[in-house]
Parts: sequence; structure tokens; C-alpha cells
Amino acid sequence: MRQRRVPSELCYGLSILLLSFAVAMVAAAGFGVSMVVAPAYILSLKVPFLTFGQSEYVVQAILFAVFCVLMRRVKLVYFSSFLTCLIYGAVLDLWRLVIPLLNPAVTEPGSMAMQLRIVLFTGGMLLTAFSVALFYRTYLYPQVYDFFVKGVAARFSLDRTKFKIACDVASLHAAVALSLLFFHRLNGIGVGTLIMTALNGVLIGAFGKMIDRLFVFYPLLPSFAAKFEITAKGESNA
Repeated sequence: MRQRRVPSELCYGLSILLLSFAVAMVAAAGFGVSMVVAPAYILSLKVPFLTFGQSEYVVQAILFAVFCVLMRRVKLVYFSSFLTCLIYGAVLDLWRLVIPLLNPAVTEPGSMAMQLRIVLFTGGMLLTAFSVALFYRTYLYPQVYDFFVKGVAARFSLDRTKFKIACDVASLHAAVALSLLFFHRLNGIGVGTLIMTALNGVLIGAFGKMIDRLFVFYPLLPSFAAKFEITAKGESNA
């Protein structure tokens, strides 16, 4: 099958739009958000003046610091992952503001009919995995969560899909701890969180293989793209 050529920059923009929309869908379904965004979501529930997107800034800033320690260096270009986080957080808040079904102030999460909740959750879970797989195929750095997986896996020659699953499980444990600390019960975490923890890494790997069969991504600015190389040896897709 002949692969279609797609600019990496287009892939990057599409990934941000799809991922932020997918996260808003899952949050609205009310079955529990994904383990990756759960710490930020719980923080937003605890601190009223922080939106979901703004809480992402706080959590991802901490994760970015851990990433730099593990990489044993700090490159100026690394900060572009946090820039992605800023754009993603703003778009996430925008989706939740302009679409009444996704706006918690208009439609309380989980308050709609069960059939619609299932559609929102399933669609959001699949779209999340697809958008992350897209992120992994652009030279521009994804938001810190996915950049952490991409960079650390490349740095230590780890299988990216397996490492992603391990990071998802670690994020779930952190979310549970925060929920119990803030609310003395599970809040924002539910059966949907467990389902996504079990399936997210596998779905990302499956979507990645499908994308690689259909598309090949290339930079419109090759010299600029070279500045974003994480390791000298490069990395394989997962």
C-alpha cells in the first residue's frame, strides 16, 4: 500500500486539537478521566480558581523538571514541550467553554443519558490514543506527558509502548493518592480510568502501526526539525 506524505507540522496541530477534544469528552462522560490527566483534573476540582487546562500547567511543570533530571541535561528546545502544554491547556478549556455538552457549568459531568455517556467515553478514549500516536510521529515536541515517554524511552532504549503503559500505571497511583489526600475518597477516578489504564498503551501502539502503514510524515523545515532530535541515534516508532 502506498503511503501518503503528510507534513509533520500539520500532524502536530491536528494532534493538539484532537487530544484536547478527547480529554473534554472523557471528562464529560463522568466515568472517570484518564490516568494521565487525572492528577490535573483532581487539582482543578480542589482549587476552584484553576481551570482544568491551568491545572495541567502545574502538573506538567513538575513532570518536566523530573524529565530534565532523568535526561541529565536541559536544552532550550526542550521547553517547546511546555509550550505545547500551554496551547493544549488553552484549547482544552476552550472546548469545555464553547460546547455546552462538555461545559461542566452547563452540563454536569455524567448527568446525560447513559447511552450518550458511553459514546462520549468510548469516542474520547479512542481519540486520545489516536492523537497521542500522531504526536509521536511529529518532530515537534508533544505536551510534557507524552514528551516524557518519547524522550526517556529514546534516552534509555526502552520499548515505548511498554514504557507508556508503566507511566500510565504510575500516573494512576499518583491520582489515587491525590484524590484521597484532597477528598478522602475517589473523585474524578472511576471505572473509565481503569479501562483507559489497561487499554491506552495498547491502543496507542495499534494506532501507531496503522498510521505507519498509511502515512509517512516529513518536515516542511528540515533544518529546523533537526534541532528537535532527542538523541543522536534517533528512535523507532511504537
